[in-house]
Amino acid sequence: MTTTPKSFSETKHWLRTAETITEALPFMRRYTGRTCVIKYGGHAMGDAELSRIFARDVVLLKQIGINPIVVHGGGPQIGAMLERLAVKSEFVDGLRVTDQATVEIVEMVLSGSINKSIVQAINEAGGTAIGLSGKDGNLIKASKLRRTKHDPESNIEKILDLGFVGEPQEVNPHILMELEQDDMIPVIAPIGAGVNGETYNINADTVAGAVAAAMGAVRLLLLTDVIGVLDKNKELISDLTVEDVKRLQSDGTISGGMIPKLETCTMAVENGVDAAVILDGRLPHAMLLEIFTDRGIGTLIRRE
Repeated sequence: MTTTPKSFSETKHWLRTAETITEALPFMRRYTGRTCVIKYGGHAMGDAELSRIFARDVVLLKQIGINPIVVHGGGPQIGAMLERLAVKSEFVDGLRVTDQATVEIVEMVLSGSINKSIVQAINEAGGTAIGLSGKDGNLIKASKLRRTKHDPESNIEKILDLGFVGEPQEVNPHILMELEQDDMIPVIAPIGAGVNGETYNINADTVAGAVAAAMGAVRLLLLTDVIGVLDKNKELISDLTVEDVKRLQSDGTISGGMIPKLETCTMAVENGVDAAVILDGRLPHAMLLEIFTDRGIGTLIRRE
């Protein structure tokens, strides 16, 4: 059915739409058949409208031949549940100390309510999503995260006991490949299993990076609550190599919570991921703007 434009402004709108599609075509061809791993969290996950937009965009990626894998966080929701259950929560260097009681609640929130709500949103948007944690199909084998902190009084490194906080040791890509072949969209909760059956709470960025490396992903996208990596003048840096990241860390340009995100990105690109991007998940359609335009909207990290 052909509809005649009712006004000049409507014609201009249609022309812009056509131009957008034309611009996106080369990128569609580049990414078709490849895997894109998306770390989903922050404001983008807490806002109802942004959540609906995210789900539709994930389905669109799948429909045009790209294989999205979603890895989600859930820090605020975990904190709210712990408070509701009157369980005290302690943080060390930004990491939640996770005892046995806490890890059970963390798993319940991540693998239960959050994971299933994302799966439902994607399914309602027309996709076929399936929820997983690292325990399913031996997807993520994990070990206890070892961290130390310098004690200036004794001038020694003290070992920090974070409880059941883990890090990925091995990712089994075969289950994800099979799901992709069946046109399903995996949604992964960042929970891993230890060799003795322990349950580990793992940072979602770290899981996303490990999954992207195991899958040889074309892109790792970290949706955050910032526009990307900023220079000392607070201007966005649109492109970084691994060597650039090391230099910016050494001169103090990069600090705080951005350091572990960039460590995840550099690990990923050094282990087979084409490129990683830190971008603002508060922006509607952030993923599409990054993937399907030559301008991009965040900070892209590449090997060289």
